[in-house]
Amino acid sequence: MKKTVLIFGLTAGIIVSVWLSVSMFIFSGDYENMELNMAIGFLGMLIAFAFIFVGIKNYRDKMNNGIVSFGKAFAIGFFIALIASLFYVATWAVVYNNFMPDFMEKYSAQMIEQYQSQNLPAAELQAKVDEIKAAAEDYKNPVYFTMWTLMEILPLGIIVSLIAALVLKRKPKMA
Repeated sequence: MKKTVLIFGLTAGIIVSVWLSVSMFIFSGDYENMELNMAIGFLGMLIAFAFIFVGIKNYRDKMNNGIVSFGKAFAIGFFIALIASLFYVATWAVVYNNFMPDFMEKYSAQMIEQYQSQNLPAAELQAKVDEIKAAAEDYKNPVYFTMWTLMEILPLGIIVSLIAALVLKRKPKMA
């Protein structure tokens, strides 16, 4: 199981890291189309997480005589997702700190501008602005940064792992 998790986790991690790096450099100044940029990032995560299915199927068919329980399949998927997610966090830390250190300020300004265009009541707008500014300040903390970035990707990996485990589980055939 360890070999499968490492091979497919590293593959997924490399894919998601390259996708993140390339997409951030292509769209680095485009803060007005954040929804599109996030959708492109989400697509990269899904492509990388396709290796959860491949890894579980590989383990089941080549290493475990065509049998895998839901629990074992989920564990394989989860650890592949975890490795890929850690690659994602490390890549974003490098990109953010070395190439886009003003990302959070620009992203926050764009979010505030969006709320201002909604003609919200003053108190509600101020609450949103305060929330955005507090989150931007928290983002400077490495622990918060890591946890926030991990929460961008790992929940999707867990969902894909659950689906893959359900689809790929196979009990031994009774004679």
